[in-house]
Formats: sequence, C-alpha cells, structure tokens
Amino acid sequence: MDNLTNGSFIWLEAICAERNVARHYAVAMSRDLFGTSIVEFAWGRIGSRGQGRVVSFTSEVEATRFARQLLRRRASARRRIGVAYREVSF
Repeated sequence: MDNLTNGSFIWLEAICAERNVARHYAVAMSRDLFGTSIVEFAWGRIGSRGQGRVVSFTSEVEATRFARQLLRRRASARRRIGVAYREVSF
C-alpha cells in the first residue's frame, strides 16, 4: 500500500459478511496537462456508485503526503469498523 508515485492507482476492499461490511476505497495519483499533481479518491459500498473527490496540488510531494494520509486512515479500519481493508490487484 505504500508504493505511491505519479500514475499510481490503489484499490482497497473491506469485506465481512457477519458484520454486513462490503466497502471499497480507491486512490489514484496523476498529473494534468499543466503539471499539477492530482489525487482522486473514491469510496462506498461495493456494488454501489459511491462518492468521490479530486484534489489538486502544486507539488508532487504534497500530493503524495495527502494520499499517504488517506491510506493511513484506511489502515486503521480494523479498529474503527472491525474489518481491515486489503489491497486488490487488477
């Protein structure tokens, strides 16, 4: 979960039938035509449309720091929701 660079995409899922938890979380880093670093993240219940946000940064360092904060929060899911997120590869 720690390999964040420009052009990265990470998809996480937390699934537990006993707790009725089926969540997804995605984080993508990219750069636009003007050189601005973009962090896109989306979340929601698996199978639903969910929600998402896009945040832009002038510095790639700031964008990476922001994305790592998002992923650190997901790493604490076991304590918060009782189910850990796992990385899914495509």
